[in-house]
Amino acid sequence: MPRRIRFFFAILNLSLFLMAALPIYQEFSRRSDIWWTPYGMLVPLSGSADRVEIYARGDRLDGLLQAGQMQLTETGGLRAVAMTDVGLRFNNSDQVRAQRLPQLLLDAAVCGATAVLFVMVVSGSIIWRAERS
Repeated sequence: MPRRIRFFFAILNLSLFLMAALPIYQEFSRRSDIWWTPYGMLVPLSGSADRVEIYARGDRLDGLLQAGQMQLTETGGLRAVAMTDVGLRFNNSDQVRAQRLPQLLLDAAVCGATAVLFVMVVSGSIIWRAERS
């Protein structure tokens, strides 16, 4: 293969490899705590009933709060915990990663294919039509 064409294909393969490798690198270098619900957007206990149930000594937390059976010790004494005092934060990293997995697998396959093609171009394993005769 002529040197100029080999150089062109090598640069093309490297650029395709980097385009596919960048999302993989970003996924692995991302902070793991960014998927928590922000503190300012706490989900109230009543709004999270479809995702979580919290029990204390076998009784549901929302029932205990409505009955006034949960109390906090403060400097002024005991105070009953209200439903509005409880908020929940969720970690959604498993859902986000599960959604991104097919694209990351495709990117990894493209990285592998371009790496093999790059090695073949650089080593001269691909035969140019004019070189056959």
